Amino acid sequence: DLLAYSRVETRKGDFTTVDLADVFAQVQSNLSVRIAETNATVICENLPSLNADKGQMLQLLQNLVGNALKFHGEEAPVVQVSAKPIPGAWQISVRDNGIGIDPQYKERVFDVFQRLHSRSKYPGTGIGLAICKRVVERHGGQIWFESEPGKGTTFHFTVANTLSQEQGADDDE
Repeated sequence: DLLAYSRVETRKGDFTTVDLADVFAQVQSNLSVRIAETNATVICENLPSLNADKGQMLQLLQNLVGNALKFHGEEAPVVQVSAKPIPGAWQISVRDNGIGIDPQYKERVFDVFQRLHSRSKYPGTGIGLAICKRVVERHGGQIWFESEPGKGTTFHFTVANTLSQEQGADDDE
């Protein structure tokens, strides 16, 4: 995982036009076993095309959706990925109905090797959100979350919008 973290900068891909709906479909395929095991519902709405590193967008969304599946409560996970244009950028949100995160950890969760739970309860190295932060920053954006313990979490991140609105999203007209 530390190697994956370092590769965000050392093995970065070119920025090209990336259809996030296609990336999301790949995330669903990659996580299909975990989705089935947890009886999860994973949906997306209005994902744009944007100028990005496709491999890193896949890693980013897969980490966020994977965490939503991992940190679920008693109910089956429900994960919703959506996007909205904001001035000069896109804001992508990944919302879940999981265990939530205490707001006091708003910065700590993005640090390398920072875990809020024991490995025996939730496996992992504690580097996934640090990778997400690094990817988002490489794309000129910011990442943050809103959460209430026991009621779920929504991670938001921005990506600079260098494509026109016509290229970036399907019109509902």
